[in-house]
Amino acid sequence: MKLSTKSKEYIIPEYSLTGDLLSFLTCNLQYRYQNKGHLTPLMPIQLWFGEFIHSALEEAYLKWEKSGDDENLEFPWDWESEIRPIEELIIDRLKVKGLNPPLGYDWNGPQNNIYSARLERSINLWGPHLFPLIIDAEMPLKGLRPLEDENFRSDYYSINGVVDVLSFSKINKLLNFAENQSKIQKTLDFYYDNDNRNKIIEYLSSNKETLDLLKEKLAKDNIEDYEIIIDYKGMRRPSAPSEEEMQKIQALMSEGNLFESEIYEKYKVWIQHEWQILTYAWLRRNQTDMQEPVVGIIFYLNELVPSNDDLEAIKEDLSKNQTDISKDRIDEADWNLLENWNPYSEKAIHNDLSTKFKMDRSIRIINIDEELFENSLNQFDNVVKEIESSMIKEMEGAKIQDAWKAEAEERTCSACDFRAFCNKKKNEDLENKQVFTIP
Repeated sequence: MKLSTKSKEYIIPEYSLTGDLLSFLTCNLQYRYQNKGHLTPLMPIQLWFGEFIHSALEEAYLKWEKSGDDENLEFPWDWESEIRPIEELIIDRLKVKGLNPPLGYDWNGPQNNIYSARLERSINLWGPHLFPLIIDAEMPLKGLRPLEDENFRSDYYSINGVVDVLSFSKINKLLNFAENQSKIQKTLDFYYDNDNRNKIIEYLSSNKETLDLLKEKLAKDNIEDYEIIIDYKGMRRPSAPSEEEMQKIQALMSEGNLFESEIYEKYKVWIQHEWQILTYAWLRRNQTDMQEPVVGIIFYLNELVPSNDDLEAIKEDLSKNQTDISKDRIDEADWNLLENWNPYSEKAIHNDLSTKFKMDRSIRIINIDEELFENSLNQFDNVVKEIESSMIKEMEGAKIQDAWKAEAEERTCSACDFRAFCNKKKNEDLENKQVFTIP
């Protein structure tokens, strides 16, 4: 009897939107060491805070959902009795995963701890408006994309992500929100003196592009429900291009020359976050139980309690008009405070900035336009091709530093544990080295 041979193993590479694709775009070589080599950074503050804020907000939502009409959970929540237990729970969970809080983490509350302050502000400022809209939290998304190159390991790759919060509402109630009114009336009274406006719906209804898109969807597809894809970012609002610069970016994308351009380097974080939301929407549309996702929202939570570094970057963006929240859209008192602020002063000014200024800067609405889908997916396809190419080079014998590029910005390099033996640093040292000449 002739036995058949075992068929060759077929691998479908799997990539996470944030853990792989965005990490690779931050720095190819750092991605290789951390994600493929599993070399954990000594002080992964950004990674820790990202995990911390996502998990803590999910836990806060679950706590709110289980409470029903419990008056003890009216907003604002008390840090000591309501928020601190969530912090302790999430910090213990992260320690099990090898992610420890930053050195000197202070348990004395928001007044002494910027991480606690950002969590407390996120819950008490956005919670009353966000939590009533949630229908599902931490939803996993997954899909297949083609890899059109015979040299790669597979004809397809798997792309996955997690939608931090998935919320929905009725289109015909967008301008007159009344859903769950009995449950949220008390929480909204605290902020609006008996005015039960939902702030998220208010931001959406004041965005003309969003309203036009929703009206178009309703007329074309006759949809009654829609979904809002939401993501949290433990960072400040990135620098944003002007309309003219955005046209240049779109032209470069269509030509396939975006990654090599200076304008991409300038605004790459802003651009990548839009790609991420659009890709989430594409993944969600491929699920069988989905409603129509037509809007994405990103919350930049550092804006609620900005550090001195954040404030300097905000001031620079406003001065150079490198932000979509321009000077003519903010209160004069907020700009005067920033303009006259001395970053070396011991006085923190984030509490003096208006709540409106901080909330305006912390929310970003991304309309899910059909025409932009293909662009965002193509860009991430190209990123996967670069990762696969680098892996194949290394498998064929190339040194790690030759197979993977090190092209991160200075801020990333200065916090990188691998900078001591990075080829970017070596190249810079060679460029800066004085040439010895004999007179």
